[in-house]
Amino acid sequence: MISSHPPEPIVIDGGRVVDPANGVDRIARLLIVEGRIAAIDPADGDVPENAKWIDASGKIVAPGLVDLGAELRQPGREEDETIQTGSDAALAGGYTSLLCCSNTNPVIDSAAAVELVIQIAQRVGGVRVYPIACLSKARESEQMAELAILHEAGAIGFSDSPRPMPNDALLKRALDYCRMFDIPIFDRPEVPGLAEGGVMHDGRVSLALGLKGLPSEAEDLAIARDVRLAEATKGRLHVGPVSTMGAIDMIGRVKARGIAISASVCPHNLNGSDESLRSFDARYKVHPPIRSARHVEMLQHAVADGTIDAIQTGHMPRAREKKGNDLDTAPFGAAALETTLSATVTDMVRTEIMSWTRAIECLSTNPAKIAKLDAGTLAVGAVADVVVIDPEATWTVRPEAFLSKCQSSPMEGRQLHALVTHTIVGGDVRFVATQSAVAGAEV
Repeated sequence: MISSHPPEPIVIDGGRVVDPANGVDRIARLLIVEGRIAAIDPADGDVPENAKWIDASGKIVAPGLVDLGAELRQPGREEDETIQTGSDAALAGGYTSLLCCSNTNPVIDSAAAVELVIQIAQRVGGVRVYPIACLSKARESEQMAELAILHEAGAIGFSDSPRPMPNDALLKRALDYCRMFDIPIFDRPEVPGLAEGGVMHDGRVSLALGLKGLPSEAEDLAIARDVRLAEATKGRLHVGPVSTMGAIDMIGRVKARGIAISASVCPHNLNGSDESLRSFDARYKVHPPIRSARHVEMLQHAVADGTIDAIQTGHMPRAREKKGNDLDTAPFGAAALETTLSATVTDMVRTEIMSWTRAIECLSTNPAKIAKLDAGTLAVGAVADVVVIDPEATWTVRPEAFLSKCQSSPMEGRQLHALVTHTIVGGDVRFVATQSAVAGAEV
């Protein structure tokens, strides 16, 4: 439960403050007063005597991370995840704001369902949770949901994700309609008829293993439709997560024409390849699927050059007994809230594909802009959602130590760099790293 008392003043001292929204990247002192950023490099006389000091020497201080689509599964699917456990995992991963997917049970297609998620999240008092409501009634792709009512109840966007939207006419009407609210529609790009029954990336490995593939064309064709409708309607559309070279090519071309779309990618699509599926281990059964090495390389460069705007976790928690099935029958999904930042640093920053500033832009600043949230910045006066990161710490991913209920991760066993030491929401320190809370950190 969130305290009714204002949080104590905080000084985060000596860290490298990285705030892409304001072009800041330097060693500085950050002062937080009454839950907001009060100053950068305040004079000693301006620091309240009762301030709590956090020594951030050698660490990165950045705006709290923002996720564009995590499944929290509550209500109705609490065996996979709850808002409490998802929030705990998010804080450990440096997240202060989450957009929560609509595939609960019942689904989030009514004002009551939107309000319930918001109320539970407020009682939990962890990360900020913003519901994405259904685009279609009951997520059946036949009738448009009552978008105005859902928006009034607190929905900040609409999507049937992780289910794609096959109804072209419905998507076009919704893009037109949502211009009144200036809020985005999120579409998981996939043509269901091409992807039905697929287990992994459709390529040489799937052929060798005798497993039905998920062809890249299923995503490419859906992206082509999505961006064309966005151009025709001038509606706000976010596509993602994407995973193919064809998707990158189309997104880049429509952005060059000034069409207002945005796109995201998951960390599991920025490392490795579909060769990992030769193990037949269901922890690698994720969606979008892990593609071939050529797709991965192109995605890395698309994130670095700005073609892809954001990195989202792709957090799709599934209970142990579900992921324990054979590869062809196990559900897609994995825990990712606790590993996304570290995977991004390991695979993208330390390899010098992109800078720390670009990483924070993709994980915080841009997602906040896409969702139109009061987040993603450390500007004076902004809400004090802050993450402190030790960039040199290394840790081995051990899913049994996750705070998420889900203990399946394609990152299992990997040694990752960068560790969240503090997560602050509204000036309230809600996570401090300990050995037991960081899935095996070697600090």
